[in-house]
Amino acid sequence: MIALRGRRKPLAMAAALLLSCGLAGFIPGSASASSHREAPLIAADPTVDNTDVYAFVSPDNPDTVTLVANWFGLQEPNGGPNFYPWAADANYDINIDNDGDAKPDLTYRWTFENDDRRGKSTFLYNNGPVTSLDDENLLFRQNYKLELMDDKGNDKTLIRKGRVAPSNVGPASIPDYRPLRDQAITKLPGGGQTYVGAAEDSFFLDLRVFDLLYGGNLSEVGQDTLRGYNVNTIAIQVPKSQLSLKGDPKRNPVIGIWSDTERKTLRLSPGQAKPEGPFVQVSRLGNPLVNEVVSSVALKDAFNGLTPDKDGTIKPLLDRVTNPEVPKLLEAIYKLKAPATPRNDLVEIFLTGITTKANGPIKADLNSQLNNADANPKKFVPSEMLRLNTSIQPNDKPNRLGVLGGDLQGFPNGRRLADDVVDIELQALAGAAQTGQIVPELAAGDKVDANDKWFEPKFPYVALPHNTAVNSNTVMVDVAPSAGVIGDMPAGPMIGGAFGALALAGGGFWMWRKRRTRQS
Repeated sequence: MIALRGRRKPLAMAAALLLSCGLAGFIPGSASASSHREAPLIAADPTVDNTDVYAFVSPDNPDTVTLVANWFGLQEPNGGPNFYPWAADANYDINIDNDGDAKPDLTYRWTFENDDRRGKSTFLYNNGPVTSLDDENLLFRQNYKLELMDDKGNDKTLIRKGRVAPSNVGPASIPDYRPLRDQAITKLPGGGQTYVGAAEDSFFLDLRVFDLLYGGNLSEVGQDTLRGYNVNTIAIQVPKSQLSLKGDPKRNPVIGIWSDTERKTLRLSPGQAKPEGPFVQVSRLGNPLVNEVVSSVALKDAFNGLTPDKDGTIKPLLDRVTNPEVPKLLEAIYKLKAPATPRNDLVEIFLTGITTKANGPIKADLNSQLNNADANPKKFVPSEMLRLNTSIQPNDKPNRLGVLGGDLQGFPNGRRLADDVVDIELQALAGAAQTGQIVPELAAGDKVDANDKWFEPKFPYVALPHNTAVNSNTVMVDVAPSAGVIGDMPAGPMIGGAFGALALAGGGFWMWRKRRTRQS
């Protein structure tokens, strides 16, 4: 872990900080993660655990970009009496790098305060039905401040006292969550809006990938492990020009995005954990699943404290990209020959963005800041972050496999809520990004091809949070697969070459849904 930008101390001080803090009785803010509980330290502090980051051109407002970051995963809706507040002693950040130097040019920061009206009289979160954020029955509330910081040291308060939508306690307490969610959407000066509150977890996958890659014979598939769980969500929608280098999205359409959380270190004494030390970064997330399945366990905690500009200095981390573990496991378990190393195709996907200007094997210009006309290539630093080409417009025929499926608006060009990132990354690691062909033995993926709830057609797009127990006997769900690809992956030729010509083939979100009943 390291202390932060302007605020952030050099990496060389990180180990010394950890050692001195440990000897002095400090620990990192009792610091879980598609990064659900991915590293040992952060697994113990889910309140500040980044779980997913999404970035996409807004489907109903294409002059804007929507960024969504989730924290505090695996929320069982019935988790009272405390439920799932935001940490009041942490900084929740979404960072933008528009020039490719791997440092934030813009940081949106949310900080929280509690408004606890329970006193000594009750343990209840609410003492009657709650129908609005101002309802007197809502006894525990939170507010936030939103600041915008830039690389020149400017710090502007955008929202001084925004309102947080509460945890969805249950149908008796909150008969209809939608009015509360809508009331928690706040307009931003200069255009845009933000939402802070509970949401259904948008990530869908079968986590039995960790049981010898789906049981060693692809028998353990088809179960959405995160079905029924909620998360804490921050969503922000802003004009493209506010995020682009020199405010010009036409000349400079590519941005890099990652989120992080900072905690104060704690001093422990009997019955107390008091935040007294400096802020340190305890969680970080850009591309999905990187710290889960690319990093080794020895690197995971360090990665969460690493800033992107230092990624290239950590040789063991780079080695895990160019010589990844998952293809070796696929060869050992499924007898699928691992692609030759070094895996420079993965370097493009995760560290540089897809571009012909970095001399990588994928011969296309898609989403590297090197493609921005005003970026200085001499200052470009390879680093792990989600990258989005904001010039690629959404349409109504998305493909859940994103770029691998010929849909340039999907992952790894940004990440939409309905992108099937587990199947995409498994295919990429197995060599599909090199050949331009789906690996047929893995064509069915994890057979979880869509979320269990319908995503919303307008901001903040995330689904409303669940309010019934995860282990209910019967769960009625809204299935919202991306139009164009339903069920198994196509197994034939795709788009020619490594990601082919990247023919522009769409990029909307989710077009229809069907009702079905699942048995737990």
